[in-house]
Amino acid sequence: MTKIHSFHIPVMGIGFSIDTPVKVAQYGISSVISLVDDYLIEEIRKYYCKVMDKKYVPITKYEKDFRAKRITAYLNLVDQIVKKKFKAVQSSRFEIGSEITKYFEMLSDRSPLKALYHKMLETTDPRAKKELQERLRSKMRPGDIDVNIMTKLDRTNYAPDRKELPAEFSDALAALRGYANSTLNSAIVFSAGINRRLYSYVEKFEDFYADASGFIKKKIILKVSDYRSSIIQGRFLAKKGLWVSEYRVESGLNCGGHTFASDGYLMGPILEEFKNKRQELISGLHKICNEVLKLKKNISFDKPLETRVTAQGGIGTVQEDQFLLDHYQIDGTGWATPFLLCPEVTNVDEETLKKLADAKQEDIYLSDVSPLNVPFSNLRNSNSDLEKQRRADEGRPGSACLEGHLAFNTEITEQPICIASRQYQKLKIEELKKLDLSPEEYQSRYEKIIEKACICHDLSQPPLINYGIGKKGERRFTAVCPGPNLAYFSNIVSLKEMVDHIYGRINLLNSQAREHMFIAELRMYVDYFKKEVEKSAIEPAKKQMEYVHEFKKNLMDGIEYYLQLFPNMAVESAENRQYTLEQLNLIKQQLAASFQI
Repeated sequence: MTKIHSFHIPVMGIGFSIDTPVKVAQYGISSVISLVDDYLIEEIRKYYCKVMDKKYVPITKYEKDFRAKRITAYLNLVDQIVKKKFKAVQSSRFEIGSEITKYFEMLSDRSPLKALYHKMLETTDPRAKKELQERLRSKMRPGDIDVNIMTKLDRTNYAPDRKELPAEFSDALAALRGYANSTLNSAIVFSAGINRRLYSYVEKFEDFYADASGFIKKKIILKVSDYRSSIIQGRFLAKKGLWVSEYRVESGLNCGGHTFASDGYLMGPILEEFKNKRQELISGLHKICNEVLKLKKNISFDKPLETRVTAQGGIGTVQEDQFLLDHYQIDGTGWATPFLLCPEVTNVDEETLKKLADAKQEDIYLSDVSPLNVPFSNLRNSNSDLEKQRRADEGRPGSACLEGHLAFNTEITEQPICIASRQYQKLKIEELKKLDLSPEEYQSRYEKIIEKACICHDLSQPPLINYGIGKKGERRFTAVCPGPNLAYFSNIVSLKEMVDHIYGRINLLNSQAREHMFIAELRMYVDYFKKEVEKSAIEPAKKQMEYVHEFKKNLMDGIEYYLQLFPNMAVESAENRQYTLEQLNLIKQQLAASFQI
């Protein structure tokens, strides 16, 4: 089904997009809610029940299956609110400043629906004008209320007596069940790689299967960083009769939040492979899925079901957006980080919003603060980082671990704890003190221990701050995870302004020189590669050396690809193309000369 807009708003952190669909779906814009924090979800449900004058019945943590129930209740409420808001937009009058006018004015100028809207505006005959208006109303649709599960966040949970609960009560499976039991007709986005237990659990819910007409009430979207992972995950699900409706290709490094670096594969070549092998992928999965559906449901399809390919991570200009859509023939793009500066869309507290608006390139960096031990795009001097350092300076490093979603470590304790927790860091520092280390070695190891931050709690704080809700008297310290693209956006803007920027009607970039998204990603990969080379020098294991060799080869192949691509990139100015080619050649020379391995 053709989307109303050519872009979507991906999940951002835990709290930043927790209620974004309530703010944008009525205008046909799709967005994604994180299902990590059920406490936050319950607090936001309570808040919106009050706003919408609905009765609020608490779902306490003492209820059986409370996590899934909280998620279902909140998603059902969001569904109701969006339907109500969309109906109000759809029934409003076509006049200056009205909601329906805003709906159509925000559409891309390339949209056939926008062309029909302009035809209506130019029509002078009252009867014909009214007919066109009703035709426009009939074609309106709300944006999708999609949800996200980061597959690695699948903590095992325990009963009050500390006995381990069955697998279906793990964080990821409970979240999936919460979504599956909701009234939503949308999609679930699986990110961070395959989770076989989670994917196997999907087949228990009918809404994820296509019916005889090919309709799927709850679609599956895979966020992937390369073509190979798409095949592996797509096949795993197809063997269960489950169809992947979208492959959401995300830059490994040039994005916000956790970054999952590929083995030196760059976004351009990855999208080229999708373009060249898309039909091969779809037809292969169609054959597998059909065979299973014939056995399980006694249905099959002559043609593959709809499969979209979209891209996200680092897009900043209309030229980049259009090139991705046109050259790689993808079906849509994702814009995330710039929307952090749009209070109409995302929840960012006022203090953090100002820091984001003032941020320069050097303020956004890949950090090691995540307890998942995965690089995490971080804002320097965020309130979360400042508080983390304050506790360490006072001799009390670590956090209270109020949520526990990242409690996976069992090297010291019998039950898993989070490596950002006060308990873990206290025990590790006590271990450290017993070792006969030089002051320099001790300090180095100490810094690595206390570097980890409580991101699962701190990423959820902005909506609680903005709405004045949550536990009374609790001090809140926001963590934020923008992509490097944020450095080129400095204005706090409206939804319409941001959409106008995406579609090229205005320019919101600041005066800082900005390289093409592909080159920005390449530089980040080269920096990442340097660190991997350093590791190989310290620990010259055969596996690490092979990895570094392969990484360098893939980078060099990517550079050669870009050297062929950029001269033909008509959407970019001749000046930009020439500058980019010069930078590519310079990076190529440096990479070839500096890392003789």
